[in-house]
Amino acid sequence: MQQVTVKVGMADLNIATDGALLRTTGLGSCVGLTLYDASAGVAGMAHVMLPSSEIARETSFNVAKYADTAIPVLIERMVALGASSKRMVAKMAGGAQMFAFASQSDSMRIGPRNVESCKLAIAQLRIPLHAEDTGANYGRTIELDSGTGILTIRSVQFGIKEI
Repeated sequence: MQQVTVKVGMADLNIATDGALLRTTGLGSCVGLTLYDASAGVAGMAHVMLPSSEIARETSFNVAKYADTAIPVLIERMVALGASSKRMVAKMAGGAQMFAFASQSDSMRIGPRNVESCKLAIAQLRIPLHAEDTGANYGRTIELDSGTGILTIRSVQFGIKEI
């Protein structure tokens, strides 16, 4: 039987159960944050573009775009399918510094700031970070298996690894 793949776009989030895969591509400075509840067999993934919704100019904005708003919504959706935030573990990848800038101004550190804000959000929710593949200067594609909780990371430079 073909394994179902649920796509997660940029500034998007989704959940999967029953062994389906969650996949997102094009993680440069964006962070792919995954949550998994093994007991419930529920997996979630958010493709976070920016660290904080405080910079949103519009009043109705895409909650999946920002770390501080995507993660609580992802947890809500997972809980609706029987997951418990007390059993969830997090893994993440991405957050690269894709370009070298002469100035190290904070606004140019999108990747590292995305990683920091995702870590802060899960820490505040008492969700442990089990593994990460973040930083450096290359893009990644990630896939989370809702049956096993294994996060597969693909990159041109380093091939495939599992965390």
